[in-house]
Amino acid sequence: MNVFSRPTPEARGLGMTSQRARDRLIDRLKATGITERRVLDVMRRLPRHLFVEEALASRAYEDTALPIGQAQTISQPWVVARMTEALIERKLPTKVLEIGTGSGYQAAVLAALVATVYTVERIEELLRNARRRFRKLGIENVRSKHDDGKLGWPEHAPFDAIIMTAAGEVIDPVLFEQLAEDGVLIAPVGPAGAQRLLRYRHDGKKWAGESLGDVSFVPLLSGLG
Repeated sequence: MNVFSRPTPEARGLGMTSQRARDRLIDRLKATGITERRVLDVMRRLPRHLFVEEALASRAYEDTALPIGQAQTISQPWVVARMTEALIERKLPTKVLEIGTGSGYQAAVLAALVATVYTVERIEELLRNARRRFRKLGIENVRSKHDDGKLGWPEHAPFDAIIMTAAGEVIDPVLFEQLAEDGVLIAPVGPAGAQRLLRYRHDGKKWAGESLGDVSFVPLLSGLG
């Protein structure tokens, strides 16, 4: 579950993509309240600049979302850190489902922490690019498919955790059906301009959500792109 086995010069980076730039990002994440050492260590090592277009590589270690094409974005590093931290707070899951592969960065962070990541992406071009990045970094514990993320991945359920990287107005019950009873689901929920990051756990009677703060995500869409 290592991030990448033998960092290439491209992965190590230079200047604004160097290890020093990553270290500064981690310092900013700590200053905003991210405390989970395992998450910080992974994000310190993982070359985020390889998950964005070359023209934007110099901005990869800013704490901001960046475009990745197809009207999608790579999430702000703080959001990735907060979602991952919330996901593993009680226990380290073994099997995680991600809805919305996007650039592949969130899946790569998770892959360094858990045994297997299952990730679903509706836009084929984004998925091809993400798979190429996983191969380049030697990440072998991510399983991916081109499909409608709203359907989840029932063949591999139940999952210990589910993480959603796009926002819907509600959580489709089919996803809770694919979650282990002691599992956790992290998702942005709500309309544009009024989204909250929610963490759902089962309270013995129902799936109950708690707010982790306000966020802004691209909308969760149906179908294939």
